[in-house]
Amino acid sequence: MSRESDFRALEKVERWANRMDRAFRLPGTRIRFGWDSIVGLIPGLGDTAAVAPAAYIISTAHRVGAPSHLLVRMGANVGVDWLVGLVPLAGDILDVGYKSNTRNARLLRAHLEERHGPAGMKTVN
Repeated sequence: MSRESDFRALEKVERWANRMDRAFRLPGTRIRFGWDSIVGLIPGLGDTAAVAPAAYIISTAHRVGAPSHLLVRMGANVGVDWLVGLVPLAGDILDVGYKSNTRNARLLRAHLEERHGPAGMKTVN
């Protein structure tokens, strides 16, 4: 894939991560949460359903050429988020702070910037 298409894919990943982890703010605080935390309130099913957008993020990372060690790390982040979320109440509270989708988007950004240079930087032909 080209540099431009890689960063376009990253922008989509970052939008998904924001929706899932940081879309809302608890009034009067700096605490942010997203659909992952809301859906996770449904015991068992909610945390499992939240894996689908996380899988999309990992799939996109694979598509843009992320190395296997990075994909494993991203998968571990999702696994921790899923396991923590399965614990009733305490897991839901901890889930607000873990934000695996945001972690994975940052890992992908770091990889792409290492490979291509910072986003917005012009390439010289």
